[in-house]
Amino acid sequence: MFMAVESTLPTPVRTPASDKDAKALQFIEEMTKNVDSVQERVLREILGRNAETEYLKRFSLNGATDRETFKSRIPVVTYEDIQPEIQRIANGDKSPIFSVHPISEFLTSSGTSAGERKLMPTIHEELDRRQLLYSLLMPVMNLYVPGLDKGKGLYFLFVKAETKTPGGLLARPVLTSYYNSDHFKTRPYDPFNVYTSPNEAILCVDSFQSMYAQMLCGLIMRDEVRRVGAVFASGLLRAIHFLQNNWKQLAHDIATGTLNPKITDAPVRECMRKILKPNPELAQLVTIECYEENWECIIKRIWPRTKYLDVIVTGAMAQYIPTLEYYSGGLPMACTMYASSECYFGLNLNPMCKPSEVTYTIMPNMAYFEFLPHGSSTSCLVDLADVEVGKEYELILTIYAGLGRYRVGDILRVTGFHNAAPQFLFIRRKNVLLSIESDKTDEAELQNAIENASLLLKEFNTSVVEYTSYADTKQIPGHYVIYWELLVKDSAIAPTNDVLNRCCLQMEESLNSVYRQSRVADNSIGPLEIRVVENGTFEELMDYAISRGASINQYKVPRCVSFTPIMELLNSRVVSKHFSPDLPHWTPERRR
Repeated sequence: MFMAVESTLPTPVRTPASDKDAKALQFIEEMTKNVDSVQERVLREILGRNAETEYLKRFSLNGATDRETFKSRIPVVTYEDIQPEIQRIANGDKSPIFSVHPISEFLTSSGTSAGERKLMPTIHEELDRRQLLYSLLMPVMNLYVPGLDKGKGLYFLFVKAETKTPGGLLARPVLTSYYNSDHFKTRPYDPFNVYTSPNEAILCVDSFQSMYAQMLCGLIMRDEVRRVGAVFASGLLRAIHFLQNNWKQLAHDIATGTLNPKITDAPVRECMRKILKPNPELAQLVTIECYEENWECIIKRIWPRTKYLDVIVTGAMAQYIPTLEYYSGGLPMACTMYASSECYFGLNLNPMCKPSEVTYTIMPNMAYFEFLPHGSSTSCLVDLADVEVGKEYELILTIYAGLGRYRVGDILRVTGFHNAAPQFLFIRRKNVLLSIESDKTDEAELQNAIENASLLLKEFNTSVVEYTSYADTKQIPGHYVIYWELLVKDSAIAPTNDVLNRCCLQMEESLNSVYRQSRVADNSIGPLEIRVVENGTFEELMDYAISRGASINQYKVPRCVSFTPIMELLNSRVVSKHFSPDLPHWTPERRR
């Protein structure tokens, strides 16, 4: 049985770094001590301002702003339920459908979690709420890591070219929206939050030119870098891969003080002209560190004053942890905030904890939050202040832009409380990845199977860099196909065919009993297959996704694929195939 234990803010290394930090930390304390009253106020504000909208009138709310009426009349919905209304807005309908405030733009999902991109309507004031949450991150971090005002952050941040709906509204990823806003572009100077990358490089829509300029600035300012990051762990690994492929040209530019002619964006060239000066000594250092292509600890070697990595390594990103540890020499990884296209939710009050211990405290002022106990009907929703430690919930959201009781699709587990605010461990997206028959394998289970199989590779100094999967039902019986990209650190002791076959069996042993029963007793699923692909294959996969509209910042490798061009790309890069050599263990009794 789980017991709820109320905690205080984790013991800080030092006192607040400034009066500004002290005010931010006090705000966190006030919000987390008064969770229920803040939530009640937020719902009252959302319903009060949007009382005359078509959506609320449809359910006869009649101006009511109390929880009971709201919960009894407004249904819990998915994106598909409200897509007709969203399409009307996209087509130019300016009537108050969801919000009395004008819809300022659409925020698009990454397009890799569940198919095509979703359009999430937003209003201009949401930028203020996002900025507020951003303003809380460094005051918390400064409690744990002193001296961040003495240097800069090397962050690889990107925007995507904007599109417009038929009605003329912008449709772009949430981070593209934020980076293009005055909140970001004209942000006041803050010594604790200075980037090596100039705005011109971040705002360049050409991903190669943007990455090149940001990497070049990071190298030039190497002695000033105190933290290295990207939004997702995969984005930081992409930057390291970029360095591996382009270090010679980067070193040339540094040595000569001239810019790669492939960089043609005028604002980028102009800003780099002011930054780039001949520095043969630095160019030689970069060459020495990269020439032998030993990439272990490369982050520490190139940026020796780095104190931590700032990347999301929770959920599906957890599988990148070993690779990041390899490149960084074991630097701490800080997961600072929890957000989505629909809403920015909260922050990690103990950002220097182990990745496996990351929990997020939802800030009750950001939206109205409800929680559906996992596996329960939608009539069983509970409020933010009423969740129970140890239980898993699906997140339900009502936001100022008018979306009401919207199923985000995230599954969270309550681990404890900070004051009256629950702290959540992100478990997974609510989706099934693989299914041949009655079996259903979700993202968390697949990742666990990958991790267990990866243990067999350790003695061969090899790790899984990236993976995806496919349910092959073209043959009878169908079977799971897992695509692996491997990092072999010593080719002299690379894993053998037999070892990789055993990895297939280990994955099967890690899957659920329904899958193993289908394999052993029903013979309705064939042996699991691992297809090892060439190094760089998943980089190509990302490039393809970006060319079709995905955002670099929000891109996540799809953990299951079926789209023909992607399948063709993966299969054209296969270097070896491996199958489970035996049946996994299964008996009618429940496995312990």
